[in-house]
Amino acid sequence: MNDKIYRSLLISIFLLITVTVSAQDLDPRAYVRVPIEMTVLVAGFGYTYGSVVLDPTSPIQDLEAKVETPMIGVGRTFNLFGLTSQAFVALPYSWAQASGKVFGEDSSTTRSGFGDTRFRISTLLFGAPAATREEFAKSSPQTVLGASLTVIAPTGQYFNNKLINLGTNRWSFKPELGLSYVISNQWFIDLYSGVWLFTDNKSFYPGASVRTQEPLFTFQTHLSYNINPLMWAAIDFTYYTGGQTSVNDFYKDDRLNNSRIGATFNFPLSRLSSLKIAYSTGAIIRFGGNFSTISVAWQMAFF
Repeated sequence: MNDKIYRSLLISIFLLITVTVSAQDLDPRAYVRVPIEMTVLVAGFGYTYGSVVLDPTSPIQDLEAKVETPMIGVGRTFNLFGLTSQAFVALPYSWAQASGKVFGEDSSTTRSGFGDTRFRISTLLFGAPAATREEFAKSSPQTVLGASLTVIAPTGQYFNNKLINLGTNRWSFKPELGLSYVISNQWFIDLYSGVWLFTDNKSFYPGASVRTQEPLFTFQTHLSYNINPLMWAAIDFTYYTGGQTSVNDFYKDDRLNNSRIGATFNFPLSRLSSLKIAYSTGAIIRFGGNFSTISVAWQMAFF
């Protein structure tokens, strides 16, 4: 049984990152214990659709968008001063079709290109000392406290004379604390709390404007169940607040106070590979974020 539990956790390490707004992440089991000296490859595809409410002063209104995003990523677990740690990098590519009203007139546009590169490093601070593959196979699940830092680099396609872009032309940083609590051999609950911090976009539309964004606070809860030692499902919820923006020191009435719900299902394809399917949608929307996302990711682990 220990070896089966080991395999189920092994194929549940990294999650598909396909969303277009950083605050909407829904990542169940992001802080479970895993063995060190392991590499994970991830290939996935995400589809986002729905309406987005932009800044009240923006010339674009009633925006409807469809975004297809394939992604490839790689991660590695390692020993950091005796603690289990992980590093992950992902690069998305997107095709987007958007339509709306510009100055009251119907308009549409398309975009295709690379999105912003995403990095994440995490360390399990309590309940998960670094363990080799053999040591991990002898252990049992336990409550874990972890911390992570996610960085989004401005590598994506960006036009300073366009309002709709695949890249953000700024750096984003999210420090986060996460608790993975073991209720029983079948039930887990995850609790995360983090904050997104943003640098300024100094080339915002129409080309020389400066766009700033205040910190955006995020909270996640996930309840997951082991259907069997190799298969699990989760119900996901996130709430985020803050993030008011300004353009040339003129603040907009766009402070977020939104929540999203979703579900994730993971099932095995082989001993060290799995397929993860996820869906999320807006639950309570004050401003922006009124869209849905479906994603599929294939994951393979190597020692």
